[in-house]
Amino acid sequence: MQIDSSIFKAYDIRGVVDKTLTEEAARAIGQALGALAKEKNVDTMCVGRDGRLSGPKLSRALMEGITDMGIHVKSIGMTPTPVLYFATVLTKTGSGVAVTGSHNPPEYNGLKMMMGKETLYGDGIQALRERIEKGISVSETKGKIEEIDVLTPYLEKILGDVKLARPMKIAIDCGNGVTGPTALELFKRLGCEVTPLYAEIDGHFPNHHPDPSKPANLVDLIETVKTTDVELGLAFDGDGDRLGVVTKSGQIIYPDRQMMLFAADILKHNPGAPIIYDVKCTRRLVPWIKEHGGIPTICRTGHSLVKAKLKETQAPFAGEMSGHLFFNDQRWPGFDDGLYAGARMLEILSRTSNPSDVLEALPTAVNTPELHIEMQEGENKQFVERLQKELHFDDATDVITIDGIRVEWEDGFALARSSNTTPVVVLRLEGDTPEALERIKTRFGNAIKEIYPSVVLPF
Repeated sequence: MQIDSSIFKAYDIRGVVDKTLTEEAARAIGQALGALAKEKNVDTMCVGRDGRLSGPKLSRALMEGITDMGIHVKSIGMTPTPVLYFATVLTKTGSGVAVTGSHNPPEYNGLKMMMGKETLYGDGIQALRERIEKGISVSETKGKIEEIDVLTPYLEKILGDVKLARPMKIAIDCGNGVTGPTALELFKRLGCEVTPLYAEIDGHFPNHHPDPSKPANLVDLIETVKTTDVELGLAFDGDGDRLGVVTKSGQIIYPDRQMMLFAADILKHNPGAPIIYDVKCTRRLVPWIKEHGGIPTICRTGHSLVKAKLKETQAPFAGEMSGHLFFNDQRWPGFDDGLYAGARMLEILSRTSNPSDVLEALPTAVNTPELHIEMQEGENKQFVERLQKELHFDDATDVITIDGIRVEWEDGFALARSSNTTPVVVLRLEGDTPEALERIKTRFGNAIKEIYPSVVLPF
């Protein structure tokens, strides 16, 4: 079968429904996953889906493809992606697929995949494409599809683990993604008085895009937190694996600062442990982790890559700037979960009388948002490889090249890396002061222009 190769991304499968990602493609991917499951001696896979309009037909085709290969399916229905991850632990299959477009526009959908306790990414995803293109012989005996309830044990697990020191008043913005009903039930049962925004599941996303990493999508939540008696605002992305946080004054607490709060709490019980962060995070994390008795461990960007690093190091906690937060302590089994992260944050903050003061007191710096240089497909990788080879900074304290090039100075850093999902070069710059940031912009920008004189920099 011919299948549109553009849907096979670095961390997942993703495409435009009925154009690049069709029901036929979903069935073929299911067959490829079923064949891989057989090779890995996996006899059962879990399947769930988010609230997108195309979810029912794509998940049905996917499950048919998996069962074509004689592999059984436990169907968990419409749930947040972390509930699917939880299902793979609960059922001891270690294998499953979330049919989700995450935070992409409504016309998109996709698949996030696990097999044998490992996330499929990179070459593993390309291998699925190659299987399909070579042709797959289906099994004579079909697998069975069984519907199971995982949401109930998922909620019970969190409610048995997380305890608030006092009731709290919060606002939650679910962006009409799949988290709405689950988030409302979870936080009310934790003892919160909840003001909901856009908690109805609607695959059209009529109010704003379900992506809390973009400040434009937090405008309504900020207004609610500032003008009502709630203490804090939480926001979730379309499939619930990322967390956004807003304080009483309307300040956005980005994930690298959220990580400070979590790291300090977790290191009390895991002294000397590594804490993993990605190359886009603030440099203020490093001294913070050290001061709290941990080992700062930098990692390439990408939730699949962070998961692999987590498994390799057995770190109790990891996070990345995009909002994926991974709890791998004795309390939670190591997957990224925005709802659980929100619950753990409230557990810590409920011990204080003014949560916003605690969050706003976390170390910060002056930084740019994530900036992009648009390029043709493949050009971004060549651009960054050349920067890695030819950029030299005698005044830098460190140059990190595990993922692009991150140049560290005493008072800030500059990063250029190639996106693994779109043809762009990603830039992020930070300084301890506005003056430091401006100097770093000039220094880094001039160095890039010496190699690429015609490049238009977004800063």
